[in-house]
Amino acid sequence: MTDPKQDLPAAARRALAEAETRRKTATGPDLPPELGGRDGPEPVRYGDWERKGIAVDF
Repeated sequence: MTDPKQDLPAAARRALAEAETRRKTATGPDLPPELGGRDGPEPVRYGDWERKGIAVDF
């Protein structure tokens, strides 16, 4: 089986390599610590909030 990236033009391969480099060097947002907040990833990023097993979209 051939690698699908080999079928791409050179410019597309360069763009994919650049995107991969940016992903590796990216840092998370510099947020202040939340007091009394919930654990886990930032819920706003996923578009919903979950509390005690119930997801609430707003």
